[in-house]
Amino acid sequence: MTTAREIMSRDVTCVGEKESLAEAARKMSELNVGSLPICGEDNRLHGMLTDRDIVVKALAKGRNPADVTASELASGKPITIGADDDAAEILRTMSQYKVRRLPVIDGHQLVGIVAVADVARALPDRPVGDLIDAISE
Repeated sequence: MTTAREIMSRDVTCVGEKESLAEAARKMSELNVGSLPICGEDNRLHGMLTDRDIVVKALAKGRNPADVTASELASGKPITIGADDDAAEILRTMSQYKVRRLPVIDGHQLVGIVAVADVARALPDRPVGDLIDAISE
């Protein structure tokens, strides 16, 4: 069966945990992405930051994005998938946590990201349709 390693995007750019939201937004704009993994100085994943997080948790509350760090918006343990986990586990995890992107971990290192689009390209229509239904509720 297809594994996360086979379908993930490998070129992952992190936002440092001490980088500001303004810097994170610039990176998102340059990369044309809506989320970035938050990585620590230890090269470990500390969370995910989305453009929505920046708007809802900072801008809408009057906080200056130049003064707020990425780690301030990281909450709880990030939802991840193992590099050798199969497509069924990817679908289950995305559905359970209602996420559209999963960081892929090999040991403790971030090695990629699996997005719904990656799943859609790799799997038959039926499981992908079920996933979309689950995360869109």
